[in-house]
Amino acid sequence: MTLHGGPPGLSLSGGTATGMTVNTPLCFGGKKILAPMVRVGTLPMRLLALDYGADIVYCEELIDIKMLQCKRVVNEVLETVDFVAPNDRIVFRTCERERERVVFQMGSADAERALAVAKLVESDVAGIDINMGCPKEYSTKGGMGAALLSDPDKIESILTTLVKGICKPVTCKIRILPSVEDTVNLVKRIEKTGIAAIAVHGRKKEERPQHPVHCDVIKAISEAVSIPVIANGGSHDFIKEYADIETFQKATAASSVMIARAAMWNPSIFRKEGFCPLKDVMQDYIKYAVRYDNHYTNTKYCLCQMLREQLETTQGKKLHAAQSTQEICEAFEMGDFYEETTAIFEAKKSLETKMQDEDDQMEDPDVIKMAVRFDKREYPPQITPKMYLLEWCRKEKHPQPVYETVQRPLDRLFCSVVTVAERKYRSTLWDKSKKLAEQAAAIVCLRTLGVPEGKLCEGENHLMNKRKRGEQECVISRDSGEELAEPSQKRANFIEEASDMDVPKMPR
Repeated sequence: MTLHGGPPGLSLSGGTATGMTVNTPLCFGGKKILAPMVRVGTLPMRLLALDYGADIVYCEELIDIKMLQCKRVVNEVLETVDFVAPNDRIVFRTCERERERVVFQMGSADAERALAVAKLVESDVAGIDINMGCPKEYSTKGGMGAALLSDPDKIESILTTLVKGICKPVTCKIRILPSVEDTVNLVKRIEKTGIAAIAVHGRKKEERPQHPVHCDVIKAISEAVSIPVIANGGSHDFIKEYADIETFQKATAASSVMIARAAMWNPSIFRKEGFCPLKDVMQDYIKYAVRYDNHYTNTKYCLCQMLREQLETTQGKKLHAAQSTQEICEAFEMGDFYEETTAIFEAKKSLETKMQDEDDQMEDPDVIKMAVRFDKREYPPQITPKMYLLEWCRKEKHPQPVYETVQRPLDRLFCSVVTVAERKYRSTLWDKSKKLAEQAAAIVCLRTLGVPEGKLCEGENHLMNKRKRGEQECVISRDSGEELAEPSQKRANFIEEASDMDVPKMPR
């Protein structure tokens, strides 16, 4: 199932462009590289840069602590590998197409955390980079980014730990120091850690893009070390078209060139035949954004960077007003493409769900299953099936219920299996949260046993009566001057009390 009219290699059947992959270790000599850029260096932009001729692409800086909270998930529908935060936000998404070309840049100020993140992503990327040049507060707080430049010992510790701890090449990206001598001395120390290359943004940390890039300092660094030096910072003064990349490289005597803003404005800067029309570039970008389910706010931001002075045009105003990926597509007359692509995704998702449901039916025949959901509107406030099941287990002197909950990568839904007296129970329906899945499993168990589950339609609610009695006792104790128990303690006492419930014995 190919998405017609998409950039090269854009399909939903395999999703790879094998001609673009390289099976040898990443080399940093003689390369044209997409620089790491916050909010820009996401998957659609990286793939587009590769299409136009970039040799290596860096992702945006991602903070180590955020990455360590992520779970690696294989997305079968998109054919991607996703690193997903606890709130289900995609922190990093990559695919086979770029696996031998993408360098993962992280923000870190701790060697062990950096190594843990590197090990987490190592099998899905071509290299690891430490950001030591970003002067913005979101990077420098906590001692990351350009803040590391004043702590050479920490720099050495982080890089040495990474070089020794992973198999992929390690790089770092720095800014220059106030003096050429200090900069060269720092880079020589960095070189001794064993890194594969160093990217140098030819400005000091307090300088901004409007300040001239210091090609002489990058050149001094290039002449002082033997590892590849990647020159960065030439978009304002040098790089207006493809031929200027070589001009900047010669001016800095660098091994390679890393391009940021010039590529953000038009990623076809990497195309040796010259720029593509901006309209075509933006449409190709949108195709990748839709194909890889990029969040619409990120897509919108990148397109705004490309439009620049055209933001006041009719199309620019439509883009600015867009509040979804579909509306972005419509602003660029790509509504049909959006509909076609999302229809393919939905069909594939339905097929994958059906296959997974069939697998669920075949798995573990000893698990007792029912198609049930928990609807809190059917229960009194603060009373749940899980509470009833726990109460029943305690009265029958069984171990407390054990819940095992899994999340399905395809649609992020949850299913829980509860074990009670060595028997397992679950709902065949998947839920949107872990809590709901556990309540559904408890319902299956209670209904199988013929035990009340606390629904309003069951009449008198013993747990609710017990709670009311407990609250009344607290009021009496308070009025008599006795010290009140903590809420958590009251709940524990409430559950531990003997139940008035008339429940059957566990079947033998």
